[in-house]
Amino acid sequence: MLNTRTDPCATRAGPETGVARSPLSADDFRAALMAKGDYYHIHHPYQVDMAAGRATPEQIRGWVANRFYYQVMIPQKDAALLANCHDAPTRRRWIQRLLDHDGHAGDDGGIEAWLALGEAVGLSREALWSQEHVLPGVRFAVDAYVNFVRRASWEEAAISSLTELFAPQAHQSRLDTWPQHYPWIDASGYGYFRKRLKEARRDVEHGLEVALAVCDTAERQQRALGILQFKLDVLWSMLDAMTLAYQLGRPPYHSVTDRRVYHRGLS
Repeated sequence: MLNTRTDPCATRAGPETGVARSPLSADDFRAALMAKGDYYHIHHPYQVDMAAGRATPEQIRGWVANRFYYQVMIPQKDAALLANCHDAPTRRRWIQRLLDHDGHAGDDGGIEAWLALGEAVGLSREALWSQEHVLPGVRFAVDAYVNFVRRASWEEAAISSLTELFAPQAHQSRLDTWPQHYPWIDASGYGYFRKRLKEARRDVEHGLEVALAVCDTAERQQRALGILQFKLDVLWSMLDAMTLAYQLGRPPYHSVTDRRVYHRGLS
């Protein structure tokens, strides 16, 4: 269940009343979750520039290479949620997310689709798999998300996935704007965005079901909103790191060396 005891954002009774606040109605709670879309990374200047056609090939490639680390960690994140989940019906539904990314009979999966996107923008599969382009700030942000899911209850982990509420808008925006602004990108690389349009809508229905079912107190609702904000922080921080590296020309150690000396993960 949701942990409200350690949540600094949890709503508690005020000393002046001693009465706990009432929870939001289901509709109002859903609206509060949707309002977090104001902070979705589609509004980050880096994403705005890509959608407006202002990104350079280096900036597009940098985004694709760094987001690949996020893509390959999604199945590990979902496997961690499943490992903590005692509910068989939930596991049967959630396991589809692993299959969506890792692939199965008749579907090569989202990771393969992202590799195709990488090739379409001029990156080799070897470069993507080597993670040589993954910035430390991106790695730290993604790892923080995966580690949160490993430690959290499965319900809280599911709620952290609710950034998918806003993902279809991002995927559709890329399908609408990238072919127009970046004719040098091979159109065969856009399969990932088309694939996720349907999958994200299906996934978010399940995530919302979980959130609405378990967040039955004001404290739990505030906890859920805090978890969703944490995930939004992860996505925004990834783009902050890319902004420094690819827009401002200040990648890690830029004042010391022009080599990518940053680590590629520690086992």
